[in-house]
Amino acid sequence: MGIIRHPPFPTMSRPHRLFDRSRLLLLLSFVLGAGFLATTLGSYEVSKQTIREAIIRQELPLTSSNIYSEIQKDLVRPVLISSTMASDTFLRDWVLGGETDKKAMVRYLGEVKKRYNAFSTFFVSDHSANYYTGGGVLKRVSSAEPRDGWYFRVRDMSEAYEINVDPDLANRDALTIFINYRVFDYDGRYIGATGIGLTVDAVRRLIADYQERFQRTIYFVDAQGKIVLFGNNSGQAETDIRAIPGLRDIADRILAAGSGSYEYGGPGGSRLLNVNYIPELKWFLFVEKAEDGALAEIRRALYVNLAICAAVTLVVLLLTQLALSRYQQRIEEMATTDKLTGLFNRQAFDILVEQLLAEHKREQGQFSVLLADVDHFKAVNDHHGHHGGDAVLAAIAQRLQRDLRASDIAVRWGGEEFLIVLRGCGLDEALATAEKLRQDVAQTRFEVDGTPVPVTLSIGVAPYQDGEPPDHTIGRADASLYRAKNGGRNRVCVAAPPGT
Repeated sequence: MGIIRHPPFPTMSRPHRLFDRSRLLLLLSFVLGAGFLATTLGSYEVSKQTIREAIIRQELPLTSSNIYSEIQKDLVRPVLISSTMASDTFLRDWVLGGETDKKAMVRYLGEVKKRYNAFSTFFVSDHSANYYTGGGVLKRVSSAEPRDGWYFRVRDMSEAYEINVDPDLANRDALTIFINYRVFDYDGRYIGATGIGLTVDAVRRLIADYQERFQRTIYFVDAQGKIVLFGNNSGQAETDIRAIPGLRDIADRILAAGSGSYEYGGPGGSRLLNVNYIPELKWFLFVEKAEDGALAEIRRALYVNLAICAAVTLVVLLLTQLALSRYQQRIEEMATTDKLTGLFNRQAFDILVEQLLAEHKREQGQFSVLLADVDHFKAVNDHHGHHGGDAVLAAIAQRLQRDLRASDIAVRWGGEEFLIVLRGCGLDEALATAEKLRQDVAQTRFEVDGTPVPVTLSIGVAPYQDGEPPDHTIGRADASLYRAKNGGRNRVCVAAPPGT
């Protein structure tokens, strides 16, 4: 006969936990979460700082250099053309020759305009005050005319040229960027001003094209801090950098330094700025990049990493929960279950009896205790060995579990003793149950290695009395068990009431 093990009754509460699993899981989740969060945020901050440094020290300066190269082609080129016109021997000889052939100057200016695809070309003679264009003589300049103030300013300035933005009278007052270059004769005497014009809209389209290609905000600032040119989609509407929040705090430092990399904060977040001074234009080139935009990709990576960390943490906690549940269940079974019979052991009963008394006090119910002992068990061990005795005990435990209710408690009390607690049973029901168990065991055919083994039980019954310590109830059941033994065995005896 093999040894049959059964788990404790499913309706019975488990004894107290060996350890607090929820606190362990909470601590583990905190450690994992803190570790993942610290690692992820640390990596994010390092990557963020590295990207910012790369943008400030490498990307923005390199972009500014590329844009400057484009500007040399698109904006500085008109300055070079104006410089070439100012030093052209034809123009100077024509002026020194008395400006007799006006059509020759008109053809010259028209040819320059056509060759270099300029919006307008001009020459103003200081001798005659005539304003020549590719379309003819436009007018005579006068110091009394406010719109001619630019010419007299150029005539009296010390620089070789200036760039200004004015309406172009020759082209329906279209807002135009003029490169006004001073012209001297061979002896260094001032004889007039020449140059070309570009429409502001055309230049803005160029800047907008730069912004589209380089994904930066680009605008030009003069020496006084005034924003003179910006792209159509740059979003810049201020007329002075001192009016821009954040930028106003470093405006004077930028204008004094000429070139450099800066950072400032505004309503839209932190912005990274690179400034280059373009001497040909006498303007500052501002190239900006929003830090939030630059860090958008790494921020998305941060969110992905945090999601992965959260998922990993949840998976680890779930696996830990499952492992701990199985481990704890197994440990508790080992700690509270008799290995041979699968019944509760005495350690488990010491805890379960507290629950039993609490229920009895709360519900005012009844319960009784049976203490059963296998008759002549020493003879079974002597004839069949301990292996045979163990097989008999396991088989008896199986019978007890089959005959008892799910709410009853069966405990292996000693070597061949079994303690049974019958919930909701008074003396009469306890006696009937004890007799049923005794008869069932006596009528069962037990075998050890194919050899029949007669087995009987002696059972003592003791109903619980209110206020009585459980040990006293068990003691009365034990006393009645001895009476059953002394009375011939294989019988049920009832304990005397307490105090008798």
